[in-house]
Amino acid sequence: MALLSDRKKELIGEFKVHEKDTGSPDVQVALLTEKITYLTEHLKKHVKDVHSRRGLLQMVNKRRRLLDYLKKNEYDRYKTLIERLKIRK
Repeated sequence: MALLSDRKKELIGEFKVHEKDTGSPDVQVALLTEKITYLTEHLKKHVKDVHSRRGLLQMVNKRRRLLDYLKKNEYDRYKTLIERLKIRK
């Protein structure tokens, strides 16, 4: 199941950096975290779903790259984002 548009708008509104923001690293990480959480629960029930597992790994790697970018360029935003999302390192 894809991310519902209402939930997506809610996340964008919560993590946007400026008024018309939809693609900043903060928003992208928040959306990816939501998708990762959903897929993790899905894979607990459907252990043999290899294709979804591959997609999950791609999402985790993309989120990691975005977080590394934020950590390198804007450390304060990185720290607040980690605290707000409660991502484990």
